[in-house]
Amino acid sequence: MTIQTELSVKPHDRLSAALQGDLVAVNTLIRERMASENAPRIPEVTAHLVDAGGKRVRPMLTLAAAGICGYDGPYHVHLAATVEFIHTATLLHDDVVDESDQRRGRPSANLLWDNQSSVLVGDYLFARAFQLMTEPGRMDVLRVLSNAAATIAEGEVLQLSAAQNLATTEETYLKVVRGKTAALFSAATEVGGMIADADEAVVRALFTYGDALGISFQIADDILDFGGVSAQTGKNVGDDFREKKLTLPLIKAISKADEGERAFWKRTIEQGKQGDGDLEECLSLLAKHGALEEARTEALEWSAKAKAALEAVPKHAMTGMLADLSDYVVERIN
Repeated sequence: MTIQTELSVKPHDRLSAALQGDLVAVNTLIRERMASENAPRIPEVTAHLVDAGGKRVRPMLTLAAAGICGYDGPYHVHLAATVEFIHTATLLHDDVVDESDQRRGRPSANLLWDNQSSVLVGDYLFARAFQLMTEPGRMDVLRVLSNAAATIAEGEVLQLSAAQNLATTEETYLKVVRGKTAALFSAATEVGGMIADADEAVVRALFTYGDALGISFQIADDILDFGGVSAQTGKNVGDDFREKKLTLPLIKAISKADEGERAFWKRTIEQGKQGDGDLEECLSLLAKHGALEEARTEALEWSAKAKAALEAVPKHAMTGMLADLSDYVVERIN
């Protein structure tokens, strides 16, 4: 492979190639543990999401962190599968809460089956995740992953109360993002270092990297919702607006709104009364106040924090790939 060709390959694809053997083991374990003799709907629903082409970024973070820290045991695979189960469970629950009809460019599970199936299969995957995370026999690892699961749920509930409240601040938004997104990123990298018995400073740096990466990733996703390509994002443009979610671009625009604009936001977000032309008006106001560009600046700052954290991590080929990954999550919004 030439240097030019290698650089043209996306960082998560290079990471996937470097971790190919481990990822095969993770996928095998996922399929074994999502099986159910008594409830065949469980593997049906789970397989729909698992086979939908997700990039497996979170489990790759665990595998990469363990590899960078020199781990040579079997349990990084269990922890990576745990992370993916937690992530898949939250997706199933999120689509019910958001009444979504699309996930990763395909019909969502709650649309193909029903809300009850999505919620209960999500519960099953959470239970499987807890079974898996106990198998390494490490209380410190169990503490981190179980805390992450609780933090994710807390972040989702906080988002419910903040979603349609025009008084929601950027500080509250950051708490939501740290809960529903960054908590699993940081847990994924942290436990990879912990299972390898890395120095405390290295584990802390891996946590910081995952936290900052998760925040920049979510801000970038929120920006893409207002201008991304549907095939790339797996969502329709404007879904967050239609779902009355106060993401960072909206919060920034609302903070600068005049009386007439505030009336528009109150009707469309707080009261949920939306009609033809409202999405276009929303996009116009975001542009007027430079909200998307300001959010992009913040995403870049968090990406830089992620890269800076890697300076305390052992030098390794995959360390460079993690640095490139932090660049890539924000390059999507250039």
